[in-house]
Amino acid sequence: MQKLLPSHKTAHSSHMPEVSTEWAAAAANLLSNIRSSWTNCTVLTTVRLPGAEEDREKIWDPSTMFSEDLWLENEKNCAVVHKSKRGRKRQELLAVALGVKVHTFRGPHWCEYCANFMWGLIAQGVRCSDCGLNVHKQCSKYVPNDCQPDLKRIKRVYCCDLTTLVKAHNTQRPMVVDSCIREIEARGLKSEGLYRVSGFTEHIEDVKMAFDRDGDKADISASIYPDINIIAGALKLYFRDLPIPVITYDTYSKFIEAAKISNPDERLEAIHEVLMLLPAAHYETLRYLMIHLKKVTLHEKENFMNAENLGIVFGPTLMRPPEDSTLATLNDMRYQKLIVQILIENEDVLF
Repeated sequence: MQKLLPSHKTAHSSHMPEVSTEWAAAAANLLSNIRSSWTNCTVLTTVRLPGAEEDREKIWDPSTMFSEDLWLENEKNCAVVHKSKRGRKRQELLAVALGVKVHTFRGPHWCEYCANFMWGLIAQGVRCSDCGLNVHKQCSKYVPNDCQPDLKRIKRVYCCDLTTLVKAHNTQRPMVVDSCIREIEARGLKSEGLYRVSGFTEHIEDVKMAFDRDGDKADISASIYPDINIIAGALKLYFRDLPIPVITYDTYSKFIEAAKISNPDERLEAIHEVLMLLPAAHYETLRYLMIHLKKVTLHEKENFMNAENLGIVFGPTLMRPPEDSTLATLNDMRYQKLIVQILIENEDVLF
């Protein structure tokens, strides 16, 4: 290929030499790559490239397209672009390490922690997705993690962090838990296979969208959803969709270890100690749910759902291992079931 390339002098001559078919194909492929590289460089506006209209036209001129100076200049400018991209990437990785998200603000902004100006055109600082606090990336290390979420920033109910949702609505528990349990206790405690029998998936999704759209004003009454299994399914889906389960990742291994204790009294004491480690919103939600499930077991003759059966249903719903491992999940299933069963049977002692 090196022998086929015209000399530096020939490339600047007024006419191109006669070339073979193979050379034409190679040149066409090379020209396509050059166009692609030039496009990738010019679409980035973070640096100023020498790209006057006449310069761009000149690069495709056959008499200059193989100029060594032009190639060196283009390579230099592309290196500047890649360096800029690497710098921005390092900023983003730093922010991720700090547990925050880099944000590009429009217009001038000042840090709400140190009150100093946020310099730069892009990625000037970080913004809390819950309360909207704007700070420098460096200042974010000193801002307390516990904030008061702004309700207008909460776009949905499902898949939202439990503590964030509770704080934003200033309630003890998520409203979806209160609404669903209230509806189930009003007309479904005697329903056969409650929580075990599945409702129609599309109807459960409708309930989910209703809560996301209307919040505590969502209508889940019998006139809209006569099948109580739809409401029960929507409640289970809410727990499954939580980014942090009701029984948190931090306490998961401690609950599993407590469940492995053979002595019943010691096991109950160990479970009680781990319950005290749960965040307030998680503890209150779990307490309220266990009181409800205890009521479900009181109608076991009609619904055929005892504490063990409910443990099978709610074990993997309320607790998940921190690592996404199918083997770990399968190994822990019996302990997950046992934990929920013990919580239901001893709710008056444990909470």
